Amino acid sequence: MTDSAELLQPYLQRRSFIELGARQRAKALLDPGTFRELLDPFQRVMSPWLERQGVVPQADDGVVIAKGSIGGLPVVIAAIEGAFQGGSLGEVGGAKIAGALELAAEDNRNGIPTRAVLLLETGGVRLQEANLGLAAIADIHAAIVDLRQYQPVIGVVAGSVGCFGGMSIAAGLCSYLLVTQEARLGLNGPQVIEQEAGLEEYDSRDRPFIWSLTGGEQRFASGLVDRYAADDVAQIQQQVSELLQQGLPAQQRSRQADLYLQRLARLDATPQIEPATVRDLYQGARS
Repeated sequence: MTDSAELLQPYLQRRSFIELGARQRAKALLDPGTFRELLDPFQRVMSPWLERQGVVPQADDGVVIAKGSIGGLPVVIAAIEGAFQGGSLGEVGGAKIAGALELAAEDNRNGIPTRAVLLLETGGVRLQEANLGLAAIADIHAAIVDLRQYQPVIGVVAGSVGCFGGMSIAAGLCSYLLVTQEARLGLNGPQVIEQEAGLEEYDSRDRPFIWSLTGGEQRFASGLVDRYAADDVAQIQQQVSELLQQGLPAQQRSRQADLYLQRLARLDATPQIEPATVRDLYQGARS
């Protein structure tokens, strides 16, 4: 009989990616010794609006920008700190991400093939900064579309915040998406849907229900993301490296609107739609 310790050994050897902060995640993905942070906390580039509203700001505004390499390839990483204001994006944090992507595109135009990885733990726009945050997220969208002409933009949604709001659109614009089982991805978060549609329609406390609809495993099974990984630093780093080596996709996901509209049109919304129905309908979307 196999000893229980032997069965647990692979799990004990894993290093959780989800438990890491944004800066640690960026370092974990980059090749050893290549991490170089841009606009680090000592630069004190932070939101000028939060303190006026009684919110303690963070020195990096909850966004870490780092340059380095993955598998020897030049990369810029933008990591959102989900533990600060739910990973929400305001004027400064959004500008940091947009600026990094814009500089990466400029690198490519100058013959430096810089790729990008976005570590997305975010509820979307920061409500305290409203239109300023929305404008910054729009700049991120434009910068992703610009950069992906030259090199792949990889989005990683690991957990535990998930990726919602305007940044879920940013995720959809990425060349490739990687998720874990703990990840969630959707335009509106559970609490927002519950508030607008009512508890009977969407109970944000029903975790199995939530993950059956917007969880990482469901999104992968439905073909709406490209890779599915365990909560393991080594596995996520390997898969990100493989996607970067893969180069640009034959067709960007956001260019396949007609395909997804056709599949939506085939859904009968009269009865309650089960997650399995969506999976069956969307199978093969990655091909």
